[in-house]
Amino acid sequence: MSGVNEIRSAFLDYFKREGHEIVPSSSLVPRNDPTLMFTNAGMVQFKNVFTGLEHRDPPRAVTSQKCVRAGGKHNDLDNVGYTARHHTFFEMLGNFSFGDYFKDRAIELAWNLVTKEFGLPADRLLATVYSEDDEAFDLWKKIAGLPEDRIIRIPTSDNFWQMGDTGPCGPCSEIFFDHGEGIPGGPPGSPDEDGDRFIEIWNLVFMQFDQQPGGERLALPKPSIDTGMGLERIAAVLQGVHDNYEIDLFGALIAASEEVTGVAAEGASHVSHKVIADHLRASSFLLADGVMPSNEGRGYVLRRIMRRAMRHAHLLGAREPVLCRLVPALVREMGRAYPELGRAEDLITETLELEEDRFRRTLDRGNSLLEEEERAVTENTRSRIENLQPDEVDYYASRAFEVNKDNKNIVFLSTIPEKKEALLKLPEKQANTVMEAALSGEIAFKLYDTYGFPLDLTQDALRARGITVEIQNFEQAMERQRAEARKGWKGSGEAAVETVWFAVKDRVGATDFLGYETDTAEGVVTALVADGKEIDRLEAGQEGVVILNQTPFYGEAGGQVGDTGEMSAPGVRFVVTDTQKKADGLSLHFGRVEEGVLTPDTALNLKIDAERRSQIRANHSATHLVHEALRQVLGTHVAQKGSLVAPDRLRFDFSHNKPMSAEEIEAVEEVANRIVLQNDPVTTRLMALEDAIEAGAMALFGEKYADEVRVVAMGHERDGNGRERVYSMELCGGTHVRRTGDIGLVSVVSESAVSAGVRRIEAFTAGQARRYLQGQDKRVREVANVLKVAVGDVVDRSATLVEERRRLERELADTRKKLALAGPAGSGGGEADVKKVGDVSFMGRTVEGIGGKDLKGLVDDAKKKLGSGVVAIIGKADDGKAGIVVGVTADLTDRYDAVSLVRAGSEALGGKGGGGRPDLAQAGGPNAGDADKALAAVEAALAGGA
Repeated sequence: MSGVNEIRSAFLDYFKREGHEIVPSSSLVPRNDPTLMFTNAGMVQFKNVFTGLEHRDPPRAVTSQKCVRAGGKHNDLDNVGYTARHHTFFEMLGNFSFGDYFKDRAIELAWNLVTKEFGLPADRLLATVYSEDDEAFDLWKKIAGLPEDRIIRIPTSDNFWQMGDTGPCGPCSEIFFDHGEGIPGGPPGSPDEDGDRFIEIWNLVFMQFDQQPGGERLALPKPSIDTGMGLERIAAVLQGVHDNYEIDLFGALIAASEEVTGVAAEGASHVSHKVIADHLRASSFLLADGVMPSNEGRGYVLRRIMRRAMRHAHLLGAREPVLCRLVPALVREMGRAYPELGRAEDLITETLELEEDRFRRTLDRGNSLLEEEERAVTENTRSRIENLQPDEVDYYASRAFEVNKDNKNIVFLSTIPEKKEALLKLPEKQANTVMEAALSGEIAFKLYDTYGFPLDLTQDALRARGITVEIQNFEQAMERQRAEARKGWKGSGEAAVETVWFAVKDRVGATDFLGYETDTAEGVVTALVADGKEIDRLEAGQEGVVILNQTPFYGEAGGQVGDTGEMSAPGVRFVVTDTQKKADGLSLHFGRVEEGVLTPDTALNLKIDAERRSQIRANHSATHLVHEALRQVLGTHVAQKGSLVAPDRLRFDFSHNKPMSAEEIEAVEEVANRIVLQNDPVTTRLMALEDAIEAGAMALFGEKYADEVRVVAMGHERDGNGRERVYSMELCGGTHVRRTGDIGLVSVVSESAVSAGVRRIEAFTAGQARRYLQGQDKRVREVANVLKVAVGDVVDRSATLVEERRRLERELADTRKKLALAGPAGSGGGEADVKKVGDVSFMGRTVEGIGGKDLKGLVDDAKKKLGSGVVAIIGKADDGKAGIVVGVTADLTDRYDAVSLVRAGSEALGGKGGGGRPDLAQAGGPNAGDADKALAAVEAALAGGA
C-alpha cells in the first residue's frame, strides 16, 4: 500500500469506517470565501460550518482536497523544482469533526492510522503541541505512549491556528517523521529545524476558541477538529524516499516528460522535469475547474504557471509543444480519483497546445523588442558622447561607450575587458563611480508582464551584448503589480458570504421550488429583509426581500435570469422584480410593496410572469441544443465557459481558439434546428451524480454538484454505428420547454471573442428569431431596391461594386504617387529638389493626400532615381497631421542611419521617436504646417553627420 492512489483510498476508507462521510473535493475556485484566490486547504469548503453560518449532518467528514498555492498570500510558485516538497498543486488529506469528537479522539485516530494502517515505526515519530496546551501534551503520552522528550512544546504561532483576526481558532498538534541521522537537520523548535531530517506529515487543528475583536478568546460551545496531511509528503515517507518528486506519481509524469523531450532527468535537467510535472498538474486541474488563462486574476496565475513550465521545456531544447502531450499520462495517474480530468481532457489538451504556440511567438516578439531597445541604448549613448568637452572626447570615447552628462559618472559596456580595466584606473576626480550599462528594469518588466518574456531570457540575451538588467527597478515594478493584485482581490469573491441569509435559512429552512411544474402557487412568508437586516413588516412603497416556504419563482442560477411577477393577498400586493438564490436553497424575492402591509406568516397567491418565463424556457432549452451542436461542428474540446438565458436572447460562452466561419455558424444552426423540428419531449429526471455521469450526462467543469442531480435530455440521433442515442443530456437545474418544437426556431445573430480561447454566441428563438429574420429580409430587399437588381443578385452586384471601388482606389493611389514625383522644377518633383549636403545628394519634398504605406513607396522610387543619396518625403493629412519617411541608399547606410534622421524630422513636426531600418524609417507628428521645418531638420541632421 505505497502507491499514491492506494494511500489516498486507504486514508478515506479508514475514516469512513470510523463514521466519517467521504466528501468530494471542492473546486479549486472557492465559492464561499471572498478572500481566497484558490482553494489552498481542506477546510475551505467547510468554512461556513466552522463559523456557524451553516450546519452539517453528519458531523464527521473526510476529504482529499485539491489545493493550489501559486497566487496571493500562499504562493510557492518560485520554489517549485528547487526544493523537495514545494508544489503549486497538491492534495490535502483531512478528517473533520464539526462539534463531535475533539482532541482525544482526533489524536487516537491519527496515531492508529500512521502506526497501524500505514505501518510507520512509532520510534521514528514525534509530536509537537502548542506550548500552553497541556491537555494535548498529556493525551499524546497517554494515547500514543510517546515519551516526553518526543512531545515538543512550540510557543510560536506555528502551532496556533487562526482563521482570521477574529473567529474560530485553536492550538495545533503536528506529527513529524524522522528520516534518520544521515539527513542533516534538527527537530522542530531547535536551531536546525529547517533541515530535512524531521518532516511534518500531519497537522491536527483543535478549534476550541472564538477570537474576539478586543483580543479575548471565548470557548466555543462545540469545539471542532480540522486536520491536514499532504498526500505527496506521506507518500514520500511510505515509499522510502526523501524527495516528493521521487514518488510513483511524479516518477510516471517525469518519465513521460523524458520521453516527449528526449532529455534524461539528470543534473540541471532534473529541475526542469520537476517543474514540468508539477505545473502540468496545476494547469490541468485549474482548467478542469473552469479557470482559463488570461491577463488578470486567476487566469493570470494560471498563465504564469503554464509559461514557467513551457520555459523549462524550452530549456530542455523542446521546439514543439510538450505539456499538451503529457495530459494522457496525468489522466492515467489521477483520472480515477478525479474524473473531471477525463471529462475535460480535450479542453485541457487544446488549451495547453494553444498556450505553448503563443509562448513560442512570445519569445520571437520579446527578441524583437530587445533588439529595438538595444538600438535605442546605442543611439542614446552616441548622442551623449557628443556632449563631452572637446579635450575629453578622445580620451573617454576610446575607453567608454557611454558617458553621462555628469562627468563623474561613467557608464560603459564591459564587452572589451581592457577598456573596462582602463576605466577602473581613472583618477577619482575624473570618475568616482563606474558601473555597467543596464537595460531599464521597467523595460525588462514590460517584457515579462506584457509579453510573458522571462527575466532570465532577457538577461541571457543581453549578456552577450555586455548589457545587464536593472534588477532593483524590475523588482520594484513587480512589487507594484503584486500590490495592485492584492488590492484587486481584497473583498472580492464569486459567492461572497452574506451572513443574514445563512441566519435566515437556519431558522426557516430552504425554500421549496415548485416552478418546474407550475407558474402559480400559494406560499407563506417566512421572513422579510430590508437593507441587509431582518424586519417584521414591509409597508406600501417600501422595497425589500420576501422569503417564502415554497415558490414557483426561479432564482437566478446557471446563467438563467430570475423570474419576475406578483404576490398578492386580500389588500396586499407585492411586485417581484427579481429572484435570486442564496445560502444553498433560499429563494429571495426582490421587489416593492405596491399595496397594503406585508408581514411574516402572511399567505400569498404567487404568480410569475408566464410569458416571460415561456421565452426564458425556450432560450434555455435552445442553449443546450446549441452547446451540443457546437461540439459536433467544432469538436469535443468545446466546453461551456458561461451563459446568459434571458427572455429576449441566449448568450453562450464556450472554449474555442479561433473565430467561427460563416459555414460553421450555419452548420450549428442546422444541427440545432433539426432537433427543434423533431418536436421530441424534453425529459427531466433525478439521478445519482455518478449514475448521471456514467450515463453520459454533461457536467460543467468547475461546478460542484450534490449527490442527487437533475438530468435534462432532449432530441435523438444515430451514432456512428447506427445506434439511436440521446442528442443532448446535461446536468441542469433550470426550467425548460415541454417539447423541442416549443423552441420554434434557433437563429444565431452574432459570434465574437470574450477572452483568449473563449468565444461567444448570441442567438434568438421563437418569436424573437422570427422578427429578427423578417428584419434581415426587409433590409436585403431595401438593398436590392437601391442597387436596382433582384434580391437573388444582391451579393454578386455588391461584390462587383466593391471590386470596382478597390480598382479605382488603386488607380487613384498610383496617380497620386506619379504626380508626387513628377511636378515642375522647384515644386518638389524635379531635379531642383535635389541638393548637395556635403558630398551627399539630398532630396526633400512635401506631398498631400498620400498615406504612410504609399509614402514608403515614393521614397523607394526616389532612392532608385537618385542612385546614391538621402530622400525625405512628408505627407500631409487632411486632419492637420503629417507622416515622414526617410530613405538612405545602400551605399550610405554605413554613414547615415534613416532612424536617426527621421527622428529629427518627427521632432520638428511635434512628434516623438520613429522607427525602422538603417535604410528606411518612418515617423509622424501632429503639426503638418511645420513640414518645411521638418525637412530642414532632416537636412541639418544630415549635415551634422557628414
